This record gives sequence, structure tokens and C-alpha cells, in this order.
Amino acid sequence: MGLLTEGSPLSWDETKALAEHVRQHGIEQFINLYRKLRDRTGDVLKWGDEVEYIIVKFDDENERATVSLRADELLPKLQEKEHADPQNVKSLWRPEYGAYMIEGTPGKPYGGLLAHFNIVEANMQYRRAEASMLLKSGEVIMSITNFPRLGCPNFTSPPYKPNPKKGVTLSHYFPDEAIFPGHPRFKTLTSNIRKRRGQKVAINLPIFRDVNTKIPVDNSHILEPGVAEPDCVYMDAMGFGMGCCCLQLTFQACCITEARTLYDQLAPLCPIMLALSAASPIYRGFLTDVDCRWNVIAASVDCRTKEERGLEALKTNKFRIHKSRYDSIDSYLSPDHEKYNDIPIVHDPAIYRRLREGGIDHPLALHVAHLFIRDTVSLFTEKVNQDDENDTDHFENIQSTNWQTMRFKPPPPNSSIGWRVEFRPCEAQLTDFENAAYVCFVVLLTRVILSYRLNFVMPISKVDENMQRAQRRGACATQRFWWRRDVGAPADVATQATDQHDNYAEMTVDEIVNGKEGVFPGLIPLIESYLSGMDVDADTHCSVQQYLKLIQRRASNEISTMATWMREFVTNHPQYQKDSIVSEKINYDLLKTAHGIQTGKIPAPTLLGSSNVSKTNEDIPKAFSKMMSKDCP
Repeated sequence: MGLLTEGSPLSWDETKALAEHVRQHGIEQFINLYRKLRDRTGDVLKWGDEVEYIIVKFDDENERATVSLRADELLPKLQEKEHADPQNVKSLWRPEYGAYMIEGTPGKPYGGLLAHFNIVEANMQYRRAEASMLLKSGEVIMSITNFPRLGCPNFTSPPYKPNPKKGVTLSHYFPDEAIFPGHPRFKTLTSNIRKRRGQKVAINLPIFRDVNTKIPVDNSHILEPGVAEPDCVYMDAMGFGMGCCCLQLTFQACCITEARTLYDQLAPLCPIMLALSAASPIYRGFLTDVDCRWNVIAASVDCRTKEERGLEALKTNKFRIHKSRYDSIDSYLSPDHEKYNDIPIVHDPAIYRRLREGGIDHPLALHVAHLFIRDTVSLFTEKVNQDDENDTDHFENIQSTNWQTMRFKPPPPNSSIGWRVEFRPCEAQLTDFENAAYVCFVVLLTRVILSYRLNFVMPISKVDENMQRAQRRGACATQRFWWRRDVGAPADVATQATDQHDNYAEMTVDEIVNGKEGVFPGLIPLIESYLSGMDVDADTHCSVQQYLKLIQRRASNEISTMATWMREFVTNHPQYQKDSIVSEKINYDLLKTAHGIQTGKIPAPTLLGSSNVSKTNEDIPKAFSKMMSKDCP
């Protein structure tokens, strides 16, 4: 979730008083870091994934499923190996926002060998097994994006009642006890975001209207008049967003220029991958009309005041800010792509000037000055006064609480780590096979982009439009997305465009991923072209082909997204009343079935297709003597 600083959190009033101090010193820290490291080159390609998990507890006797608030018990045990021997662990574990969540990453980043693609899934399996060994009877680890009845009465184990009058959340539905208690950052952020905003966060998701769906949906519009919308599922806590799980990727580039290129080229891919990974149609026990978590999280941490949101005239605030601090990016970073920055980039002119004086070019200075229109929302006593020549905590404080689709990450000071980018849109998938497939697909695309010098960049307003389309119900199968027609594909896969007058066309996910004759060659044909020139061992080849097949089939609607699978499970459940309500029993059966699919005990041809077994292995083959074999199932 970002920078985890140990220490004693300051109150909101103390933090607010130091907002300018953090901003000014954060900028000086970035300038100093940039001067030292802008010419750094030669870092090797490294990459890694992060998967977040929910601890689910099944009560089989009463046919109920809840979230188990035991992350604080599990994490110290999961971290024992890392503390004992940090250089030789297979997995790293970190806390997440929910007291029922944990985040796992590989112990070491993967490298440039194609054979690394074959150890991703095995490492994910190892992580899941490692965490599962610590669970109590009835508990399971699930990589689901959202617990469907989060915020319903007694959704936690042990059960707690929310308190709208007292505490940090003041929610009608989400108790403070569901926030991870082992680090002060999470409750501090919750309280400070609410205080900065001047009111509770408000999330309104349109209800899925079935034949018996009631409007108003419930009594939330009476509890919060003028805030909760009657035809929406209303949520009022940071936990509804930050309590969701996702699948993220980080790439180390060889230099700052390559990192900026990857940032820009992957940005248009974000909405496509959001639609393709859609996995969260149910919130607070209701079927909604959206398939993804993105806008839920954006609203759950929206600390903008009424003035900043344009509801009141600017008096005490400096800027009218168009998005939450969790949202899609607002500008490309490479000088070559400046002309595509066609939306207003709200930024602090004084900070921009200081960055330019510090030797930072226009697009990067604009990006940082845009991030720094935000206030710090979490500050620790021990970190107020820093050495700007050698520390970067003030910079990271604001950088790490701008949660955007892409994140541009400078090297930490005095570290062997290089310039990195983080790819953040994907929803968590149910199985390790799926998560590995999505990871390998995106990493292969980065190889293709850099090797073929492809150009996916288009006006950022179109990327924003795509982000909203991507979240609609059934978007992967039914929505059309803006996409660049001529990406500079090599001759063996380039389509002979029949109509060149438009640079961009609206295409389905199927057309973008699998290609459309005369318009766009397709992402998978581009990957296949790249792979055809590479030597790879037979097992890796087979695994990669299985992963690409899953992506191909999901894009073409031959198999469904997790969101569509969940909708169909609910609407076909014998106890479903066609009223958009996901009852305790439906939720229990849904998660029991999902867990059966996750463990391989229940087949799911509509979700996974027929062949979803790879040849993943924990070790890279010692020799690459085996050449590609074409007899994969």
C-alpha cells in the first residue's frame, strides 16, 4: 500500500501544520536524488508481482462465510524466515489495510530469462501454501478482489459492530476493528483522510436492477441524507476500497529513459487490463452494475474538500482538483509524448519552478508538481526533520499516497535498486494459474514494447474515458475502447490498414488482444512474433502458451471474467430472489465453490476453460538444451 514508516503518528492538526514543510523538503529530496541518479544506467531487467489475499473463515454448520481478523497473528510468523535470512527467502510478506488481508511477493525479483516465466506460478503456489499452513480450522486464504458481504452485519470473525459516533472510521457498516491494528499508518490515514475532506468518504455504486430489486436499495439515504443515493449501494469507509485485493507488477528498467518509456506505453493498457481482470461485482451484499473495484477505492480515499471538488468556491484551498488521489494518471512522462497530455494537469507553479531550477525537464517536473498538490495525510514524529541530501521519506510520503494506475519510482537512496515503474490496475484473480497468466502477459508486453519500439500512446483523455468504460458490467465482452491503430508493429504481424485517416479506433478487448484484420494486429500476435525468435526450454514454452491461451479466451469471451462468473453464480442460485441481494447462504456457497475451484477440486470450464495446467517449476532449468516443443496440450 506504500511507505510503511515506524514511529508515533502525529495528530491531524499537527500533520496539517507541517504539510508545507513536507512538500518543500520532499521536492528538495527528489531534486537531490535526481541529480545523483539521473545518469545511472546498466541496471538489468528485473520484475516482480504482488498478490493480496483475504483470510476467509467458513462456518459450515451455519453455512456462513466471514473475514477472519488474524492478519496481525499470521504476519510475524510469515516474516520469521525473512528476518532470519533476508537474502535467501522464497517469499516476502507485508501487512495490508484490512485486518483480514496479507500481501505476498517473491523473495527476490525475477530477471530477464524467459525461463523465469515458468517459476512465477510455482512461487505463487508456495506463498499460498506457506500462509495456509498457519490457518485455523475453517480458515482459507483466497485471492479474491472483494469479500462480497464486506460491511454487512457480523461480516468479521470475531464479530464487531461499527460505531458511527466514535473511532476513526465513523462508519455505519465497517468497524474500526477490521483495520489492520499492527501498524499505525492504516488508522491514521483513515482518520486524516476523513478530517481533511471535512466529512466521511462517500461511495455510491449503481445497483444492478433485477426484476425484484427495490429502490431505495436500503435505508442508507435516510442515515446519510443528501450523501447516499437511493438507487445506489452506499459505502462510507476507506475499508470498502483499501480492503479490496489486487494484483500488481513492478519493473526495473535499465535507466530513467526506459522507465519513462514503460510508464507511458503501459498507461493505455491499464483500462484494458482492468476490464480483462474484472473480478468484483458485489459490494456490501448487493449485486452492483459495475465489475471492478477502481472507482470504489478512488472514492474511499478521496480527501478532497468541497472546494477542491468544485462544490464550493475556492477560499481556503489552492486548487480545484479533478480526481481523487487514487485514480488514473494525468500525464505522460517522456518528452516525445507531451502532445498527448490533453487534459488539464493541475500543478503547483512554485514547485514546478523549483524543479525546473533543479535541472528537471518539463514533463517530469509537471508530473511531480502535480503529485505535490496533495497534502501529506500521515506523518510520524520521528520523520519530521530529515537530511534532504540523503533521505527521501518526505518525497515518498506524498509519492506513495498518490495511488495511480501507474507509478514512477526513483531508486531508493544508497541502494542497488534502479529506476522502476509499477503497473497497478489488475484485479486479483482466483487461482495462481490465472494470476501467473496475467503477470506473464503484461511482462511479455513490456519485452515486446521495448524490443519492437512499439507506440501505444494516445491522448490521455481517451485513456480516462477507457478507465470508466472498463468498469461497466460485462465490459470485457461488450464495451469498446479507444486504441491506437498503428503501433509500429514489425512487418510480419503488421496489419495492412484499410483506412488510415484515423489514428485511433474504438475496439473490443477481443480486437485489442487477439487482433482485428485491417485495423490492429493484436497484442497476443505481437507477443507470439517476439517469442518466435527466442530460444526457450520446452516446459517454459508450454506454460507460456497455456497462459496466453487463457488471456486469448477471456478476451474473446469464450470464457468469462471472474466478475461475470460471480454474477452468473448468484443469479442462478436457487435461493436468489431476483432482488440483487447476495444473502449469507448465497455468499457461503459462492465462496465455497470459488475455493473448490482455487484448489482444483471443482472444475470451472466457463471461468478457466479446459486446459489450465502449466508446467510451472520452482527452479530454472540448469541447461537450455531442450528446444521449443510444439506438443503442448
